[in-house]
Amino acid sequence: MIGQPPPRGFPEAEYRRRTEAAQEMMAGSGIGCLLVCTEPEVRYFTGFHTPFWQSPTRSWFVVVPPAGKPIAVIPAIGEDTMSGTWVDSILTWPAPQPGDDGISLLAAALGDVVGPGGTVGLPMGHETHLRMPLSDYAVLRGRLGGVDFVDATQIVRSLRMVKSEAEIAKVAHICAIVSDSFVALPDFVHVGMSEREAFRAFKVDLLQRGADDVPYLVGATGPGFTDVIKQPSDRLIEHGDLLMFDTGSIFDGYSSDFDRYFAFGEVGPDAAKAYRTVWEATEAGLRTMHPGATTSDVWAAMAEVLAAGGSLGNSVGRLGHGLGMQVTEWPSNTADDNTEIVEGMVLTLEPGLTWEPGKLMLHEENVVVRSEGPQLLSRRAPPDLPVID
Repeated sequence: MIGQPPPRGFPEAEYRRRTEAAQEMMAGSGIGCLLVCTEPEVRYFTGFHTPFWQSPTRSWFVVVPPAGKPIAVIPAIGEDTMSGTWVDSILTWPAPQPGDDGISLLAAALGDVVGPGGTVGLPMGHETHLRMPLSDYAVLRGRLGGVDFVDATQIVRSLRMVKSEAEIAKVAHICAIVSDSFVALPDFVHVGMSEREAFRAFKVDLLQRGADDVPYLVGATGPGFTDVIKQPSDRLIEHGDLLMFDTGSIFDGYSSDFDRYFAFGEVGPDAAKAYRTVWEATEAGLRTMHPGATTSDVWAAMAEVLAAGGSLGNSVGRLGHGLGMQVTEWPSNTADDNTEIVEGMVLTLEPGLTWEPGKLMLHEENVVVRSEGPQLLSRRAPPDLPVID
């Protein structure tokens, strides 16, 4: 059952710890300051949390200097919200101004921090993006002349991969909410409903149980399916169908990410075997996931079970990933990822197999890595495919 929700937000000490850890790595890499401009990174260092990021009109920037608090360079519409964070230095402009949308202000701030010939770190690698117009980035680099822009992906990635106990508590809470909703699902989803009605009922239940939002909900119904990231249709659920829901629901900016399968009325032997195979593959992943192992070790343990179970392949591309502020984060459980697993990582295990042509079976759990091994955050799925009568 769901316990008391953890406190919302974080104390200033949390942001200070994150910032100082980044500064220590910056110093070791010869980086004069760090520039971030995407929602998770801005929120990670400042606590600035707003749905206004859904608007593509404005760019937002945060500069992490070599010492001291971050500097926000943001549109004026966000000044009040940013003022509620631990950040003291907030530079604003009346955006949008396409001719100079904060670039002069940002260039001046960066120049003041790093000086001529300095180095600015910017996340440039896989699973990052530049949330500003490329033309503005070109202007920024031109205005800073001899300042060098270098890849700081590893700094941000290594910090965000390992969660604090306060972060873990938020993921655990939303996982408990989703787990309870999955347990209750047979009470509000039934044969004769349309997919659209079933999706809506599940989302409403999640919100009523305390989820702040359900931005990611995908799934499918039918005797089998391969499209497991689609939106619902008006198809009616029939006796003998399977149902899969996969949700990234949110509590205080932190996400769950796991799915569950159900059968209506009866389970065919092939579907039952496929379900049990992915469940056993998850067990193998759990046994392997401990500090010192790698994501590729976990992948190999699960892949071995899938192959032995008669898998016709896996088109998903990985068997799990990181989880936190985003529904998927670094690293990935793949054959060649080889990220070392350390205490405090929050990860998913997501084995999948094609059990017949056109029929994909996935299974997913959310865990945090402790010194003694994985601790489940999602409530473990039953070993046999649940049936809704």
